[in-house]
Amino acid sequence: MTGTISKLVAVILLVSVCACSNSSTRQGGLTFPIADSVPAGEAEKLSDEAVADIVQNIASPVEIAALLQSMEVPFSAEYLAPTQGADRLTTNFQKAIMLGIYGADLGYLNMYEKTGNSVDVLSTIKRLADGLRVGQYFDFETLKRLSVSKTNLDSLLFMSVNSYNQIDRYLRDNNRGAISALMIAGVWIEGQYLATQVAQGNPGKALTDRIGEQKIILGDLLMLLRPYRESGADYASLYEMMEEISDKYRDVRITYRLGEPETVEQDGRLVMIQHEESLVEMSDEQLREITSASKDVRNNLIFGK
Repeated sequence: MTGTISKLVAVILLVSVCACSNSSTRQGGLTFPIADSVPAGEAEKLSDEAVADIVQNIASPVEIAALLQSMEVPFSAEYLAPTQGADRLTTNFQKAIMLGIYGADLGYLNMYEKTGNSVDVLSTIKRLADGLRVGQYFDFETLKRLSVSKTNLDSLLFMSVNSYNQIDRYLRDNNRGAISALMIAGVWIEGQYLATQVAQGNPGKALTDRIGEQKIILGDLLMLLRPYRESGADYASLYEMMEEISDKYRDVRITYRLGEPETVEQDGRLVMIQHEESLVEMSDEQLREITSASKDVRNNLIFGK
């Protein structure tokens, strides 16, 4: 799965990713097998396919942050996961989950141009990467310099993407696909937490629709994590917690209608692209339950409660 984490981090970090109107469009023809029909030996293959689909459709923290900016929602450091205590993480499971969570926070910081505030998060990410034996791919000193200077955000983003690309290549080449799956789950959990927390005090159809659309992404994440359920108690617990969020989405309805086709030039040829628009039916009570469950899962992973 060389490059899938790089694509994910590109989606998280690149400020240019602001295509808020159609990010949930289901593209491609990937069909997942029945829930419990995945042999343990197929975990890596399934992960590659599921990750590709998730990366293509996931609503990133940067996209959410761009939406919040358009709603004139101010930046709030209270939404960020605390970095205190990160040194006490002992298992690869904890480090991988938190690497994803802090990666999402880094995207939120960068979108709001709080690059000076990102040094602590960068330091924490570097320590976690070292703990997972992938720190050799993370040029912390250069990233720190770029963050402090606030003068070359493009280089900062490029280097971050390149670091995660190399990390992913190393993990996959060494049969550590579960670590990639956990990082992706961490990214989604933190992005979901950010969106739902903001929606409580800043209701708006665009944001609530984006939260409702996560029902589809969560289904993909469950498929991604399912083959690893028997890898240990932590994996089983994470899967159960994600199922609890999914249960709150059960009666949320999402339908699609075709939008206006768009003609674009690709490689010197005109290509017609058919867009879809998602229609989300979600009550205020359903949103409250999803918000509560998402917060519980996120805080359980961070604080152990």
